[in-house]
Amino acid sequence: MKISDIFERTERTFSFEFFPPKDEISAIDFGVNVGQLMKLSPSFVSVTYGAGGSNSERMFALVDYLQNKTGLTVMAHYTCVGASKSRVLEDIKYLKSKNIDNLMLLRGDPPKGTVDFVPHPDGFYHASELIEKVATEFKNTFTVGAGCYPEKHPEAETFEQDIMYLKEKTDAGVDFLITQLFFDNDIYFNFVKMLRKAGIYCRVIPGIIPITSYSQIDRFSRLSGTKIPDTLMDKLESAKDNPKRIIRTGIDYAIEQCKSLLAGGAPGIHFYTLNKQSAIVEIFEALK
Repeated sequence: MKISDIFERTERTFSFEFFPPKDEISAIDFGVNVGQLMKLSPSFVSVTYGAGGSNSERMFALVDYLQNKTGLTVMAHYTCVGASKSRVLEDIKYLKSKNIDNLMLLRGDPPKGTVDFVPHPDGFYHASELIEKVATEFKNTFTVGAGCYPEKHPEAETFEQDIMYLKEKTDAGVDFLITQLFFDNDIYFNFVKMLRKAGIYCRVIPGIIPITSYSQIDRFSRLSGTKIPDTLMDKLESAKDNPKRIIRTGIDYAIEQCKSLLAGGAPGIHFYTLNKQSAIVEIFEALK
C-alpha cells in the first residue's frame, strides 16, 4: 500500500524506523522487538541503511520480509552513496519487484571515516537529483518521502539555503517529509511555518527519539545539530549516574513532547526506534 493512500484516510500517522540487524544475535533481539511493535499496528515502518549505505543488502532482505511476510506497509530508505545512476535504476526496479510502494530518498552521509560527501563518478550529488530521476523513470509508481532538519542541515550555510534545497526536493517529486530528531517543539512549529511560507505544503512528520542513556546526548547533538533544552539537560545531568533515572526522564519527556506536538497539529509521529521497543511502546501507549 502507498503511504499517500494512508494519508488520504487519516490525518495522523504513527510510524517506526528500523535498521537491519548486523548479526545473528542482533537478529534475535530485532525479531522480539519488532514483534512487540507490530502489536501497536503502525501506519507504516521504514528500514534504513547503515552509515554510508554499508548494509544495503540486509536492507533489501529486511524490507522484502517485512513487506511480504508480515503485512506491514514498508518504506525503504535509498541513498546516493556509492551508487551509479544505472545501479540506482536496478535497485529501484528490484524494490518494486518486491512490492515496495514507498521510498525514502536521501543523499546519505559520507562513508565512515570520511568527512565530505563524494558522489559516484556516474552518480548523484544531491538528493533532489535522485528524487527527480526516480520520479521521471517510475512516474507515479512510489510514494516518496525525504528528510529535513528543523534546526538546519549541518552543511547548509544558512536556513534560507537549506529551505531552498528542500523546495527543490519537493518540486522534484517528494510527497512528504520526516524531520530529524529535535527536543524543542517550538523549533518544529516555526520550521513548518517557514516551509509553508516557502511554498512547501506537504506533510511534515516530526521524528522523535527518547533519550535512554547519557552517552546519547553528545551523539545526537553532534550528528543532527539538535539542541537539548536546558530544562531537559538539567534533569539528565542530575541523573547521569543513574541509568534507570535517565531512561525514565527520557521517556517522560518524549511523552509530553509527543502530546504537545499532536495537540499543536502535527500530522503524527515517526519514532526512531534504534531497534528497541520498550521505551517506544510505553510512549505510544501513553498517547493512546
